[in-house]
Amino acid sequence: MRARLLPLLLVLMGAVLLALGLPLAASLAAAQQQRLVVDRIDDTARFAAIAQYVPVHTTPDGTIVSDEGERKTTLRGELARYESLYGIKAGVFMRNGQAMAAAPAGWRTPRQLLADQAFQEALAGRRSHNPPQVWPWQHSRITVASPLVRDGDVVAVVYTDSPTDAMRSRVLRGWVVIAGGEMGATAVAVLAAFRLTGWVLRPVKVLDRATHDIATGRLASRVAAAGGPPELRRLAHSFNEMADNVEQVLEQQRAFVADASHQLRNPLAALLLRIDLLALELPDGHAEVASVREEGKRLATVLDDLLGLALAEHATADLRLTDIAALATERVAAWRPAAERDGVALRYQGPAAVTGWADPVAVSSALDAVVDNAVKFTARGAPAGACPAPGEAAVTVTVAAAGDTVTVTVTDAGPGLTDDELARVGDRFWRSSRHQNVDGSGLGLSIARVLLRQGGGSLTFARNEPCGLRVTVSVPRTAPEEAPAIRA
Repeated sequence: MRARLLPLLLVLMGAVLLALGLPLAASLAAAQQQRLVVDRIDDTARFAAIAQYVPVHTTPDGTIVSDEGERKTTLRGELARYESLYGIKAGVFMRNGQAMAAAPAGWRTPRQLLADQAFQEALAGRRSHNPPQVWPWQHSRITVASPLVRDGDVVAVVYTDSPTDAMRSRVLRGWVVIAGGEMGATAVAVLAAFRLTGWVLRPVKVLDRATHDIATGRLASRVAAAGGPPELRRLAHSFNEMADNVEQVLEQQRAFVADASHQLRNPLAALLLRIDLLALELPDGHAEVASVREEGKRLATVLDDLLGLALAEHATADLRLTDIAALATERVAAWRPAAERDGVALRYQGPAAVTGWADPVAVSSALDAVVDNAVKFTARGAPAGACPAPGEAAVTVTVAAAGDTVTVTVTDAGPGLTDDELARVGDRFWRSSRHQNVDGSGLGLSIARVLLRQGGGSLTFARNEPCGLRVTVSVPRTAPEEAPAIRA
């Protein structure tokens, strides 16, 4: 969840920083250019004050020209020093674009001046407007023009042409500072995002772990409602209340099943005894009596399995380091006479010794249930032509170690299960509609699954090619972190 929440927070923080940083950078560039323009306006005002006293006259054709003299010489000297010191071209130009004084001389022709917008604005009696913004990657120059007014008429224009290298350098340095600040803010934002997501998701992780524990049978797991937002703390409290209620209901259900199955066994035993006494007074081989006796035994089996299931769900796994290979070999040897009696070859494959952490009683019970089913259905045979005949069929028990898991795989050559049946196999009291006439209560695999889950193991089912069923019993090779009882 952090992988989804953290990028969202970082994108939002990045958008905020960009929304603040870009206007700040643009404002810095505009302020630097405004400062340069104001300085040029002040300079043009000073040159205009000097040029104000340069004598001019009007020729017969109406053209205004300046006269030579000390004032004009002074103006030329000021402009030359200004250009030499600052590298800024400056000049005073008559209305027709002819230079009264300029430094350097001839850097602007009358045609260029008359086509310049700043010059035209000054001829109209206005200072030129702010020029377009110059960015650090542009090698542009900035021109500023101010009118020279005598007796209410504009007689000349003071015109400057400034390089922007220094201004662009200052803007670039300012942008570097802003970028550094943005990077620092980004680092702080990333750290804050990590802390924030950790603070928010910590109770979620605890809740997820507790939910997984309860889902796998560890009903005593609870959530410590500490840290995190108040909403998650309330959720943790509600979860604990729900888990308490679920555990209480399940405990009542187990107690009821155990008590009911236990209380029914005695009357059922008495009933079976009376049936046996009644059978003594009837002819041998009486069909009805045999049928009643068989149904009674089947009911006794169901009650025993119900009691076993209730005890298995309530019991605590006695985990210890167990030789799974030796355990599987022992169960194969125990079931081989029954398998041979049904015409099924039962064999073992795998190493002589493989250790894993498991409850030996639980694994033995699970293997008994699985091998019993495999032998029973293999003896019945698969569809015609799909597998060997019952007398030639075999059940194979294979032990293998892969990574952190030890597996015991039992494969048979029986009729197998469909995809829908594979999804339901192992459920309580479930039996395939094709096998209703086979002895059993439908609880054996359920009990095996519960016993294995108590110790961190599992029971899975799959098809066996070309026919039959593949059942895999898995136990961990390493000691569980939260084992109720562990013995070396």
